[in-house]
Amino acid sequence: QVQLVESGGGLVQAGGSLRLSCAASGRTFSNYAMGWFRQAPGKDCEFVAAITWNGDSTIYADSVKGRFIISRDNAKNTVYLQMNSLKPEDTAVYHCAAETTLWRVRSLSACDSWGQGTQVTVSS
Repeated sequence: QVQLVESGGGLVQAGGSLRLSCAASGRTFSNYAMGWFRQAPGKDCEFVAAITWNGDSTIYADSVKGRFIISRDNAKNTVYLQMNSLKPEDTAVYHCAAETTLWRVRSLSACDSWGQGTQVTVSS
C-alpha cells in the first residue's frame, strides 16, 4: 500500500492556474501508475487524468484535455496536476490514486480511497 497526500488546492478566479501535488510514501513510487480524480458536491467521482509509471503515456478526461497536464517526478515521489484555464465547473475536491497499470487507474472511482483530497474552487 502507498500513502498519498494531496496538496496545492485553493481559490482561483476563472482563467487562472493551479498546480496540485500528490506526494507518495510507503512503497516504491515508480511501481505505480498514478491518476487524478475529482468530485464536486452532490456529483459522482470523475476521472481527470492518469500517467504511467515512467511518464511515457498519459490520458485525460475530455473535459480537461488541453487545459490540464499530469506529470510526475519519481525522484521526489510526487505526481502533479497542472491546471490551466480553470473554469468554475472544475470546482471539486481533487484526489490522487495509484494502481499497477494505467488502465487500472482509469477504471478506478477514487474519490474516497486514499486521502482527503485537496479542494479547488474556481470563481466566476
